[in-house]
Amino acid sequence: MKWIAFLSLPLYTLDQITKYWILRHLDADSNLAIIRRWFYLVNVTNTGAAFGSFKNNNAFFIVLSLIAMVAVLFTLLRKRGHPDAWRDLSLALLLAGVMGNLTDRIILGHVTDFLLFNLHVRFADPFPAFNVADSCICIAVVCFIVHTLRQKPSSDGAKPKGL
Repeated sequence: MKWIAFLSLPLYTLDQITKYWILRHLDADSNLAIIRRWFYLVNVTNTGAAFGSFKNNNAFFIVLSLIAMVAVLFTLLRKRGHPDAWRDLSLALLLAGVMGNLTDRIILGHVTDFLLFNLHVRFADPFPAFNVADSCICIAVVCFIVHTLRQKPSSDGAKPKGL
């Protein structure tokens, strides 16, 4: 429960505040150079998934997000024999990201992306715009991979403890 209070809720709040600021200060046709040629704030609407894939499927992603949110909350709140920081960290980050983008989908009908990096490399020139919630989800995946790699294989053939 502490992971939800100390990580998920502040990150969710940061995501919503930054999106609110973008919606109030940048129109869809402009950008704000933070580091010229490298990093910009933009206002991009996304009705699909990562990198704008599966456009115009907002209702599907609302349902998927609700299912994911319930599963993550259930997993975070259930009693376990021993705490696992990597597991809980990944779930708390995932929850923050899902809640942030779900809020946008329900209220606005789309997700607001606003961080745009130009890495000046092939296929990332510029990198697709994203937001704080997307960052939380990506970091959650990395933490879950670390969690999985840290699992000790059992010698009796039983399933390893995890999610």
